[in-house]
Amino acid sequence: MMYPAGPGSGDSPEGFPEQPRLQPQISNRTTQTLDAFFTCRKNALLAKSSSTQVEGDFAMAPRGPDQEECEGLLQQWREEGSSQVLSTSSEGPLVDKGLAQSSLALLMDNPGEQDAASEDKWSSRQLSDLRAAENLEEPFPEVLGEEPLPEVQGPMWAAVPMQTGPQYADCALLPMGALAAEQWEEDPAMVAWSIAPEPVPQEEAPIWPFESLGQLQPPPLEIPYHEILWREWEDFSTQPDAQGLEAGDGPQFQFTLMSYNILAQDLMQQSSELYLHCHPDILNWNYRFANLMQEFQHWDPDILCLQEVQEDHYWEQLEPSLRMMGFTCFYKRRTGCKTDGCAVCYKPTRFRLLCASPVEYFRPGLELLNRDNVGLVLLLQPLVPEGLGQVSVAPLCVANTHVLYNPRRGDVKLAQMAILLAEVDKVARLSDGSHCPIILCGDLNSVPDSPLYNFIRDGELQYHGMPAWKVSGQEDFSHQLYQRKLQAPLWPSSLGITDCCQYLTSCHPKRAERLKYSRDFLLQFRFCDIACQRPVGLVLMEGVTDTKPERPAGWVESVLEEDALEPEPVFPRTVGTIQHCLHLTSVYTHFLPQHGRPEVTTMPLGLGTTVDYIFFSAESCENGNRTDRRLYQDGTLKLLGRLSLLSEEILWAANGLPNPFCSSDHLCLLASFGMEVTAP
Repeated sequence: MMYPAGPGSGDSPEGFPEQPRLQPQISNRTTQTLDAFFTCRKNALLAKSSSTQVEGDFAMAPRGPDQEECEGLLQQWREEGSSQVLSTSSEGPLVDKGLAQSSLALLMDNPGEQDAASEDKWSSRQLSDLRAAENLEEPFPEVLGEEPLPEVQGPMWAAVPMQTGPQYADCALLPMGALAAEQWEEDPAMVAWSIAPEPVPQEEAPIWPFESLGQLQPPPLEIPYHEILWREWEDFSTQPDAQGLEAGDGPQFQFTLMSYNILAQDLMQQSSELYLHCHPDILNWNYRFANLMQEFQHWDPDILCLQEVQEDHYWEQLEPSLRMMGFTCFYKRRTGCKTDGCAVCYKPTRFRLLCASPVEYFRPGLELLNRDNVGLVLLLQPLVPEGLGQVSVAPLCVANTHVLYNPRRGDVKLAQMAILLAEVDKVARLSDGSHCPIILCGDLNSVPDSPLYNFIRDGELQYHGMPAWKVSGQEDFSHQLYQRKLQAPLWPSSLGITDCCQYLTSCHPKRAERLKYSRDFLLQFRFCDIACQRPVGLVLMEGVTDTKPERPAGWVESVLEEDALEPEPVFPRTVGTIQHCLHLTSVYTHFLPQHGRPEVTTMPLGLGTTVDYIFFSAESCENGNRTDRRLYQDGTLKLLGRLSLLSEEILWAANGLPNPFCSSDHLCLLASFGMEVTAP
């Protein structure tokens, strides 16, 4: 923030009290010189302060020297025969610095509390400064005359915040246009003043309410966000043709998928202490909505998986806008009284919907599953261009979820993930028992290499006796005396899900046909025990109910019905181990080799971490000497490219998340895939 401080102007910023003028007996030039010192002091206070308390500091500032002291100083000055005064020079900044230090110290002394000895010391110090100024090369016009000082044309003075040193200790007055830029940069002591540009009329800025935090202004809207936080596209294949198909080993159906936690406005306001580093303007929903739509339009994914989508914003703004961009959207709000949920959007020009299955993790009566998180599972059929003839592409299963955040409840996270994997297993299972290609994405609130992450990637987890906080790896609670530990079985059998993360009904063998009740089958029960007993209360009717059936010779008293009722299958529960057979691997490696830093998808409280993922179907690696972190290689679903993530240092340089260019506290994830196109 810069304020004008021209010689003799005496102007003060709006809201700051005017400093007192000297008496008319002092010459006009001396008055203007001292006024400039007062202005220098105001700017120094502005440079030192970052809060609204500056105004109070000005109000309590000690007043300038009284009339008699100033007249005495002027008289001593004249007796010395000083005909030359301050001028600009290039001898070095130290002379100007010493002059400014002494002058500021002179102005800051309180004459009402000083004795005669201190006044003599104060005057001699100022005279020594004036004597030092006599050796300057360029003289100033004489100040002994009473003519008014002509107005100086040129740049004005401005304050620059100083980094170290006591208050006012490193203030120096730079002559206008005299010092070279090299001298200014090379001298570490000259860090207090710089020449300000010409003032430009600006609208009055709103009051910044946070005294201890710096203010960040929103950037011009014409600057695209991707030019500020640059994210590279990592291409793992050749460029596709105009039809979206690629010719390599065989034609491929290519598409892109984005996963994005867009930060629900209600959740942001409920946890406002997490966003104190942000300017209020960039937290406004209208500002954030425009930025989010800009990201969607720029990357233009074919499938969009969103988390933390506020329900009213979805129906009023997001869904209509996405529909205009060519998307068909499905939304699932969290259960209970929650106002946000998950959404999956796809372009009907690229996919046809086969089925949509919302997933609720809440189960009444189960303490393990008493949370309101949800998920969405869609089965999509890729649409191949007609020009390719009779070709087909396997269906694609897309799952999107937002798992519980609580770092202490890893047991809840595992149970929620088991329900989602069981739903994916049911939707993606083909008639031959195999699975179609699967993409599972979302905010899993777990860090890489945590037990939950390894369970999704490896397909197996031994959890018995594990501390619940360790499942997600978000925080370390090992120092606490009491720790919740996971016990086997993790969830009850009444949930209807096996330890292999499959629904019980999915494991039952299907009966070839319905059981047919023929006449011969029914005649077996003609002379059974229950048929030969007279029912209680039966009315006696001659020739109808008065006879008792006689069992033929050799007829058994009870008929054993073989294979009439099949016993319910019993699935043994594994001891402390859960599994799944979906063969998933992560799109991202969670490390930036070019920077030597881990990838970051979010920055809660300024600490970068990864909690957002895109997993996809892959085949097991036969070669154990892997160069990356993936346990699988591309199978039917091939990874063609991905949008690189950023490091914590880069996000810190952009003031963390959210910032003026990224309007969520998470980064979006984007990947490109290819699916094999086969002949029927």
